[in-house]
Amino acid sequence: MKDFIFFLHDDAISPEDDTLWDAYFARLHASGQFDGGSSIGSGGRYRKGGAGWLAALPLVGFLRIRAESLAEAETFLTGNPVYEAGGTVEIRELPRD
Repeated sequence: MKDFIFFLHDDAISPEDDTLWDAYFARLHASGQFDGGSSIGSGGRYRKGGAGWLAALPLVGFLRIRAESLAEAETFLTGNPVYEAGGTVEIRELPRD
């Protein structure tokens, strides 16, 4: 299996309903393919010799999922409160070095 990280962006107006997240996390745990995640607090971007670039969409959290392919990882978008509210969830493979 491959490792994927889901970056949750702050562009959705999602309800403050923890039951949506509870149901989503229950689905992730039941899959056996969930390797954790967290909300992300504020911080900064740094670049030697100048200011770091500004992201169009701030990140608010991440999830780690194991899946055979990007297509399989995409199936875990269903039920994600950010995605379901019309927000952006970016999925990236974590290559093994």
